[in-house]
Amino acid sequence: MPLFARCRVRPSRRGLTMLGALLALAATMPGASALAQKYPEKPIRIVVPFAPGGGADIFGRLVAQRLTEQLGTTIVENRPGAGSTVGMEFVAKAPADGYTLLLASAAYSAAPALFPKLGYDPLRDLAPVSLVTTVPQVIVVHPSLPVKTVSDLVRLARAKPGELLYSTAGSGSLIHLAGEAFMAATKTRLTQVPYKGGGQAMTGVMTGEAQVMFATIETVMGQIRAGKLRAVAMTTPERSPALPNVPTVSEQGLTGFESQGWFALFAPTGTPVEIVNRLHAEIARAIGVPEFRERFLSEGAVPVGGPPAQLDKLVRAEIAKWTRLVKEAGIKVE
Repeated sequence: MPLFARCRVRPSRRGLTMLGALLALAATMPGASALAQKYPEKPIRIVVPFAPGGGADIFGRLVAQRLTEQLGTTIVENRPGAGSTVGMEFVAKAPADGYTLLLASAAYSAAPALFPKLGYDPLRDLAPVSLVTTVPQVIVVHPSLPVKTVSDLVRLARAKPGELLYSTAGSGSLIHLAGEAFMAATKTRLTQVPYKGGGQAMTGVMTGEAQVMFATIETVMGQIRAGKLRAVAMTTPERSPALPNVPTVSEQGLTGFESQGWFALFAPTGTPVEIVNRLHAEIARAIGVPEFRERFLSEGAVPVGGPPAQLDKLVRAEIAKWTRLVKEAGIKVE
């Protein structure tokens, strides 16, 4: 136990009273209130660090549409590349004024482990605003592949090591990491086929350029229902209400493997806290609108609208998780 772990400072009742008074006074200061009320005074830009057509793009445009109704003009700008780090670095270096935001996926937490020479620090240079939604993942295959269960997939992968191709939204994307985690849990070897986004990765499986995808549900749900892709298993602890007949990997006997997507809003560090709080409040307000909420549910996603502290806790836990996987599996991204 660290030397200072036993030392606890208990503030006095008087100190707590004074602190409460100071916080109350700060909350009523006209400068902070005026800043939040005036914002925004020009269009807001949400940067999606993936190509159009994938989950990040879908949810980014849903959020932009709703914020346009609540705050004024909000546009989406796609900046794909390098496992989404191109777009993330762009926002990290943008002015901290609340007018350039990032709609990031779970790949945000994996970037530090996969790209040791990042031009930004996700914990230092970007500030959490709101966890927008969580998204189940599903393993899908081309219908011609003789795979209907997890056991089928493992058996085929072991029979043909390295020959099965799995499509991803780029090296470092959650889809890529889910595949790596699957291989680590099953002691199999698949070969990655990277694309610039989830939409292209899905098309890659449908056209036969790849055979497997560890997709976020919103990207492939329509194609599953149309019979153009076959769902093998959910990679989440529970089944998805959107695909209730698709069993989880644990139901099929595979333990030690779990992956779930999420999408969240970040701002450059230094963005005034009043603006960050205003943005979170607007996301929470949007989640409360039945039509907006239903759009997420229709994509298989679970709307959250969580506060900055919740998102910060999630990011830190996932950075530790993916760093451990990258190190143990020896994953390298060129």
